Amino acid sequence: MTQDETIELARQAGFFVREDEAYSPSSQEDHELTPYLKTFANLIAEKEREECAKLAEEVGLYKNEYGIANAIRERGQE
Repeated sequence: MTQDETIELARQAGFFVREDEAYSPSSQEDHELTPYLKTFANLIAEKEREECAKLAEEVGLYKNEYGIANAIRERGQE
């Protein structure tokens, strides 16, 4: 994953990003960062799963007609 992709996922998770630095989205009254970190982690995992699934498709990995690529993608559904 490139730095630009990581920065974009941080933005999608609600972080404030300026240049190459990300800042907590929490206000002074609310210092709860956990939901934003969970969202960011989920976005990173989703992107990585998709990259793995694409690679599995490219090299033709199939354990049956269902395919390993689909199994990888479904891991995010759990």
